[in-house]
Amino acid sequence: MRMRDRYSLIAACLGLLAIVAPASAQEDVSKYPSRAIHIIVGFAAGGGNDIIARVFGQKLSESLGQPVIVENKPGGGAIVATEYVAKSAPDGYTLLMSASGISINPAVYAKLPYDAVNDFVAVSELASFPLIMVVNASSPIKSVAELVTYAKANPDKMNYASSSASFQLVTELFKQKTGAPMQVIPYKSANESVLAVISGQVTTTIADAGPVLSQVKAGTVRALAVAAPKRMEDLPDVPTLKEAGADVDAVLWSGIFVPKATSPEIVKRLEGELMQIAKLPDVIARLKLLGIDTVGNSSNEFAKILAADLARWGAVAKASNIKIEQ
Repeated sequence: MRMRDRYSLIAACLGLLAIVAPASAQEDVSKYPSRAIHIIVGFAAGGGNDIIARVFGQKLSESLGQPVIVENKPGGGAIVATEYVAKSAPDGYTLLMSASGISINPAVYAKLPYDAVNDFVAVSELASFPLIMVVNASSPIKSVAELVTYAKANPDKMNYASSSASFQLVTELFKQKTGAPMQVIPYKSANESVLAVISGQVTTTIADAGPVLSQVKAGTVRALAVAAPKRMEDLPDVPTLKEAGADVDAVLWSGIFVPKATSPEIVKRLEGELMQIAKLPDVIARLKLLGIDTVGNSSNEFAKILAADLARWGAVAKASNIKIEQ
């Protein structure tokens, strides 16, 4: 075969591959999923995000007919897990179960190995966490107004416990809105933060309902307010922060993200499945016991929430001069 003819044959084959490749990719998408799906959680097993991932993962496995495996990759405020998924193949088989930290970490870390907007597609918000402000049950502070008054009168004594950047920024927002001076004391978990209030190591903390509700019901802490748009069913007599005079509405959330280049068809499939799962009575009831509300919104709705939170928490961190160097 002459050299010119050989080049012509190679060019023809390459042209055929260019035509066939999209069709093959489309065929793969139409068969999705054909193997196990992995949900990556940036926290240790047993926490709120892990439980949500496992509850939704089980239902997702049943509806898709493939195993759904939850993998815990804790570390660096979920940065390890988030980076892992950002660098994973965009094929719909590696999902990120992320808390609000994906919108808060960019506000407090000077540098991150991923971009929350450019490296991910928001699929669906699965659940939200109303936060509760508490003090020791024996504390003379019985309301948000009294807490603010005490803080202003005793700035050198006033402190709060925080186990994550999320809780810290919510409390810093409270400080900005009320002018109450408080010094942050870091703890490793929300449970430890609540125990610090009980032991008298700190004056107050804002944490999710999971570790708080049982202590409120046991009478070891007093709930002053809920950082949510409405009161909690479990605490009907506890006002929202807005009702208590502090203009703070800061519900945290958890949801599913996939790498940016994931096929829109796969995103749509996952979005629809997750939205349906969030409506299942047994899923709602199981998470309600932990003070977690199911959501199940669309990809577009979730993306708007992410964008709004990125702007909001970035402004709060800047105003409080919070920046973590890695």
